[in-house]
Amino acid sequence: MRYIEATDGTKLAVYDYNPCGKETVVLVHGWPLSHKMYEYQVEALLKCGYRVVTMDLRGFGASDTPACIYSFNQMATDLHSIFRCLGLSCFTLVGFSMGGAVVLRYMRLFRGQGVKKLILLAAAAPSWTEQPDYPYGLPRETVDALIRQAATDRPQLAYDFSHNQLFASPQSEAAKRWFEDIALSASGVGTVRAAISLRDEDGRADLACVHVPTVIFHGAKDVVVSSDLANLQHQGIRGSRLITLENSGHGITYDELERFNSLFLQAIQGCLPSAPIHYG
Repeated sequence: MRYIEATDGTKLAVYDYNPCGKETVVLVHGWPLSHKMYEYQVEALLKCGYRVVTMDLRGFGASDTPACIYSFNQMATDLHSIFRCLGLSCFTLVGFSMGGAVVLRYMRLFRGQGVKKLILLAAAAPSWTEQPDYPYGLPRETVDALIRQAATDRPQLAYDFSHNQLFASPQSEAAKRWFEDIALSASGVGTVRAAISLRDEDGRADLACVHVPTVIFHGAKDVVVSSDLANLQHQGIRGSRLITLENSGHGITYDELERFNSLFLQAIQGCLPSAPIHYG
């Protein structure tokens, strides 16, 4: 692990596995987790010889926790600082949940610099909450309640997220506690401020700025990011592929681990079947 400084001086924890790998995959985590959520994808990618770069977004994991500035623009700029410092080019960029919204903002702000392929995992995009002219996503009052809980009882929020909202398939209590611990490793400030950004950001203009091959993974039983949002991403990103896992929820990287990893590697390698993919 090393620290890379963002434009505002925030130190970002970055993990660079197998830097001599022939191809690079960058994994961006979601709210309220850290790079640790990708443990079983990192392992699978390393076995295939990839260089894998992960990081903890500001306010999460081992990264610094500034008092403010948790906008998607800032987090996308953080990614740019990391990519520039590591000299990355021609890589696959992957984003889960909030991380999916952040990588889409990167594609817009930096014109997809260095990205050859984009993979969205249960992405909280283009807007996670309903807007006056946007009848999709969660009601604003639902997210307001989530923010209040993050500010007053974050341990309960982490428990509810890992035990009641992540998974649709049966998981062990130990696995749920593991994700709970990852969520608790975030700072309180980062958890609240990033949730406010999730509530308020509108990324509809981001979708048309994606001009690389894109694969969208979505769990049909996701209670955090609706199928409507996955369909909007699919419609808004020209030429994108939508893969639906019928028995997965929001925690799509773990819910059906073996099936997901197989499809994920196929997506990176560009060898997915051409027909629409639904796995039940």
